[in-house]
Amino acid sequence: MESIPAALQITIAAVVAYLVAHFLLEHAYPVFAVTVTISALGFSRDARPLRVVESILGILFGIGLSEVLVAVVGTGALQLGFVLVVVLLVCRFVSPSTGFAVAAGVQSMLVIVLPAPAGGVFVRSLDGLVGGVIALLVTALIPRDPRRACRRDSRNFFSVVGEALDGVVQALEHGDEPAAELALGRLRRTQPILDDWTQSLDAAIAIARISPFLRRHLPELRADLPLLAGLDLAVRHLRIITRRVDFLVRDDHRYPELAALVAELAAGIRLLSTNRTLARTRLAELAEKLNPETVLTRPELTESVLVMLLRPLLVDLLSAGGVAPEQARGHLPPV
Repeated sequence: MESIPAALQITIAAVVAYLVAHFLLEHAYPVFAVTVTISALGFSRDARPLRVVESILGILFGIGLSEVLVAVVGTGALQLGFVLVVVLLVCRFVSPSTGFAVAAGVQSMLVIVLPAPAGGVFVRSLDGLVGGVIALLVTALIPRDPRRACRRDSRNFFSVVGEALDGVVQALEHGDEPAAELALGRLRRTQPILDDWTQSLDAAIAIARISPFLRRHLPELRADLPLLAGLDLAVRHLRIITRRVDFLVRDDHRYPELAALVAELAAGIRLLSTNRTLARTRLAELAEKLNPETVLTRPELTESVLVMLLRPLLVDLLSAGGVAPEQARGHLPPV
């Protein structure tokens, strides 16, 4: 189901490119208009216009270079190998992007294999240009909903972190070492999710900048940038804290006061995904408690260290919620 918008976008673009090249330019077989459009748009998570432009440039470069080479060396099996290696090496020299070289290589092989069209070999370059222009126009005028991928990645992240923190609470309440190990494993899974979220958010902002239909969502999308940056830092602290908890509960000792603090922390993080105003209030209230002398009945070194580790974590979470770092640190009590 998630591929339906992309499939529809690609189909519309390919059909329009064919119609323009076939009926408006009167090219009998505008293969390159269609293939360039499909290759440029694709099903990639990275739907940024810049990525589309890079693909188009790579494809057009491959078509143009291979047509020049074919005009010089002709066609045949040896010429096919020669043209392909030249196109790939030149593209790798021109751009570090592997996609750029692959796209150019594929199109260059079509130039070699297919017969030259009526009107000269460079008709294919014109078809490719038509496909590229249509792909860019469709990216702006019929964009895939960029917020859908962001919401999906956000839900995945908060779900995994919530499950991990529930495991940390269980480990502290019951001295459950396997629960701490499972929580740590879940937190380690968050980095690929954060990377996907970063990519989908960057793509959403880039598309919204050029699309007249999505530009109104730019403030909403840009507001997620500090959230994502703060959560990236926060989850690193969470891994450190969870490793510490894993060490603490190895003797089956229980830490109910620490469990209560982590439970409050988990509730505040969940609120960041739904109500950032309320989340800021809850997280600020928790930050103001984080003095081992006041939050623990009988503060021992091991427990005090964990409370102190929560302090920079709360600063990152408050920053993720939109609080200035200086103001966030101001919520921490002196120690």
